[in-house]
Amino acid sequence: MKFVNRSDELAALRELKKLSSKKLFLVALYGLRRVGKTRLLLEFLDGGGLYFFVNRNKTSKELLAEYEAVLKEKKILGDLEGLPSWDSFFGILVKRAASPVVFDEFQEFAVVEPSVFGILQKTADLHENTGGLFILSGSLIGLVRHMFEDSKEPLYGRVKKGMRMCPLSVQSVLALGRELELPPEETIKLYAIFGGYPKYYVAMEDFALQKKPAEEIISRLLLDKDAPLEDEVRILLSGEFGARGGLYYSILEEIAQGGATISSIAARLGLPPTSITRQVGELKDYFEFIGYETPFFGKRGSYVLRHPLMAFWFRKISRRYSDYSARNAGLIDAIKKDLNSDFGHGFETVMRDFVISKLSLGDAARQWGKIPPPFGPKPGKDQYEIDLIGRKDGGIVAFEIKYKKMGLKEALGVLLTLKEKLAYVPGLPEKTKLGIIAGHIEGKKELAKLGYYAYDIDDL
Repeated sequence: MKFVNRSDELAALRELKKLSSKKLFLVALYGLRRVGKTRLLLEFLDGGGLYFFVNRNKTSKELLAEYEAVLKEKKILGDLEGLPSWDSFFGILVKRAASPVVFDEFQEFAVVEPSVFGILQKTADLHENTGGLFILSGSLIGLVRHMFEDSKEPLYGRVKKGMRMCPLSVQSVLALGRELELPPEETIKLYAIFGGYPKYYVAMEDFALQKKPAEEIISRLLLDKDAPLEDEVRILLSGEFGARGGLYYSILEEIAQGGATISSIAARLGLPPTSITRQVGELKDYFEFIGYETPFFGKRGSYVLRHPLMAFWFRKISRRYSDYSARNAGLIDAIKKDLNSDFGHGFETVMRDFVISKLSLGDAARQWGKIPPPFGPKPGKDQYEIDLIGRKDGGIVAFEIKYKKMGLKEALGVLLTLKEKLAYVPGLPEKTKLGIIAGHIEGKKELAKLGYYAYDIDDL
């Protein structure tokens, strides 16, 4: 599959290569697994350099022997030479101009050979004015940042640049969709489940799923017997948590099921809130699997899962994993029938991000809360939600998002309801501009003439 939209990252790496011609540069590249770090690095190394994967399942001696073989194959080490130590390995890399050098999953040296961090510190200090580029790539974002930003760590202050790789943007995923010969509507459905993680779109190509409906692709990759991604979430999490995953798994599951605060998550688990505070903090700041979303107005927010496939897994599969493993027809049918609600959530995310970018909205967020007096509570309903509010040109803009096709009359009705809900938000100016986002809107021009914003999939 074509290498899509990492031009900024590639340009940054190539610029660093130029800068490292006279000075030794250590660069940290970090991002969640499956985000495309390895593909980016291999693309960068296409013109030469060395790639080393830090395999945590090997002993220090075995890994050093593997690296020795790489150096001999590249003619950097002679046939009769050896690497008696990690000191000699890094010395060879610097002295024999082997740059650029990539270490993928660099944080795994903490398991295989922790002394490497101190050795690399010494190498960086002794050879500061020797040309060379070492790229240290890692997936455990919190751990990688800790290695380079904690003043107590050996590599503190030695990394000249940190680069964070984020999931692909919606526009980039739409480009992948075009390569898979999918219309935008189908690509957005897939984005709702797989997000901006390139590996999953490569899997669609690998299994010849071009031109297929999103529902079929999801079924083939996730729901069918022996589906290629059936263990994907478990593999991702076991790679991060190891043997200590029990409570982390439970917390992720409760957040996916609607647990929004530490107290509500703890109550669902039958535990005191203080017993999960550390784990929630680590899931947010160390692993970065969850985020904390706050409303446009107000401070009380809610925890959300940041990885779409994990969210889907913990929402639909985790609690019924035995039935999923057995491909219980009732469970699989229920998941398929409910896919439209998943697509709706994904559509909201896509279009929200699109409009925020297009209009350069500041402080953009959802808004939710209790309906205040004198407006409520209303019979059977005491809560409200507004899909998007943001600041623009000194004023406020608010949007309602609907995953459906609608005509002009229905759109005006939705906008009227939105205007009513805005009265629940304290401090908003009376002249807040309104907008509507939908799958398809007939009458967008008429809405614009009436002073409303109106966007649909055709605007992407």
